[in-house]
Amino acid sequence: MKVLITGFDPFGGEKINPAYEAVKGLEDNIKGVEIVRKEISTVFRKSINQLEKAIEEENPDIVICVGQAGGRYDITVERVAVNIDDARIEDNDGNQPIDTPIFEDGENAYFASIPIKAMVQKMKENGIPASVSNSAGTFVCNHIMYGLLYLIDKKYPHIRGGFIHVPYLPEQVVGKGNMASMSTENIIKGLTLAIEAALEYEEDIKTQEGKTH
Repeated sequence: MKVLITGFDPFGGEKINPAYEAVKGLEDNIKGVEIVRKEISTVFRKSINQLEKAIEEENPDIVICVGQAGGRYDITVERVAVNIDDARIEDNDGNQPIDTPIFEDGENAYFASIPIKAMVQKMKENGIPASVSNSAGTFVCNHIMYGLLYLIDKKYPHIRGGFIHVPYLPEQVVGKGNMASMSTENIIKGLTLAIEAALEYEEDIKTQEGKTH
């Protein structure tokens, strides 16, 4: 088996992106499975093209994309991606699509096919704050999650895939007031545990992770 895990480059004026900082710190092998890491551009469309190229080259069994969610205090495993780009800020190439479908022939939304609740549970059981998220936003994180699940639906049905958001690193929140952060070491530990759970569970567990709003 093989797991492809991607992380974005810095965006929005940040000098680093905790997603790729953690991804590149992962071990080459987790539970006997090869881990392949790729850095992805924080750019609409280009990110999906880079992801598909990596899938074609590596032929992974599981694909997990990772992105920064500044302001969140825990690692959040995303449940769903929606077929819309609605950018509050420009991407790294100056693109700012508003109310634009990602793929005209795609579903309105796709659900992650990795065991999101099992992944969250394993992280929490090992001391890493984690939860299920029901919105990946409408920027490049949702864009690439939707793109991944679209590719799985249309071309790569043997792959399981999904997306994980991670908090700022401590050095990113200096001067940002009372802003949550998490150490690189804990993000790496959380991602490792999440990958382990994805390898252990083909079907997700049933446990309470819902929200009232």
